[in-house]
Amino acid sequence: MREAVIVEALRTPIGRGKAGKGALSAFHPTHLLAKVLDGVVERAGMEPTEVGQLIGGCVTQAGEQAGNVVRNAWLTRGKDYAVAGTTIDTQCGSSQQANHLVNAMVKSGSLDTGIACGVEVMSHVGLGANVLSGPGFFQPADWPWDSTPDQFMSAERIAKRRGITRQDCDEFGLRSQQKAKAAAAAGHFQREILPIEAPVMAEGQASEQTHIVDSDEGIRESTAEGLAALNPVLPDGVHTAGSSSQISDGAAAILWMTAERARELGLKPRARILWDVVVGSDPYYLLEGPIDATNAILKKSGMSLRDIDIYEVNEAFAAVVLSWARVFDVDMDKLNVNGGAIALGHPVGATGCRLLVTALHELERRDASTAFISMCCGASVGTGTILERI
Repeated sequence: MREAVIVEALRTPIGRGKAGKGALSAFHPTHLLAKVLDGVVERAGMEPTEVGQLIGGCVTQAGEQAGNVVRNAWLTRGKDYAVAGTTIDTQCGSSQQANHLVNAMVKSGSLDTGIACGVEVMSHVGLGANVLSGPGFFQPADWPWDSTPDQFMSAERIAKRRGITRQDCDEFGLRSQQKAKAAAAAGHFQREILPIEAPVMAEGQASEQTHIVDSDEGIRESTAEGLAALNPVLPDGVHTAGSSSQISDGAAAILWMTAERARELGLKPRARILWDVVVGSDPYYLLEGPIDATNAILKKSGMSLRDIDIYEVNEAFAAVVLSWARVFDVDMDKLNVNGGAIALGHPVGATGCRLLVTALHELERRDASTAFISMCCGASVGTGTILERI
């Protein structure tokens, strides 16, 4: 089997998902994704037509994000039309799974070069917009699982299951913001972020003026006192806006190819996927997928979490990550070392790819070897990837 390698990995800055207010909210999703697709190709110094296929994730495939947003993003560039695109839905793990698929296609011989990517512009297309109209509901009347919760109830069920308190969640949210702020100030995100020229928003509208957006908009000053004063999302719940992921706009892309093709183009292979999984988890808890995915990938690989240098477990809610950390008794200093979605934001279709991009750049910064990336996903799914730096 051929060797598949990553040669470029970029993401946009993450904007607040507020229409007319977020730094990236003037962009149509296809335009935003197109920028980062062009970005990885240009940084590699190769011709766009050498890309075989695109596979990308998007969660809410409705309105501006309907009709195969990944393919439409490529066409939006107006430069060529021959490169095919496919949009997939593994809920929040969509663009992580897109990387698994492109990696597998390169290894198998279906592709020599491909791009895995993801996008979500939540300021335009709200989460759930694809189930608000049309016939029926995505869960039929004879749904065989009792009490499958929404994401907010799920996070509370997980907290109750593990004995996670409001204070635990507030402290975790504060640490996420503090780590993200320190990482941004130290320039840790600089290499992974593609600066975006964006219209200046004025009174909810895009003006003719532009500015460069090159940092994540969700990072903010937080204090323990401020977080403690926030109202819970659900009555008597332990999660607040300060311990839950932010609604966001963003895109990310990773350029894959065979090791042989990289050598031919004079490109340096930067990383490979050692192991990957996508597994189902108990619908009663909905968001416990990272635990099941971790068990599956450790069994598959024969590795231990102690063998791995850093962990990126998506901060959909504080309890999801704290539950995972308690089950596996992990070193918290290796977990989400630059903060996570509570601070940086969670453009859902892009986040899986964003986590891989961030993990790769952090491994390079640390001169470390391996990272584990995992996400909880709607439909009771968990993802897992072990990434190895070359």
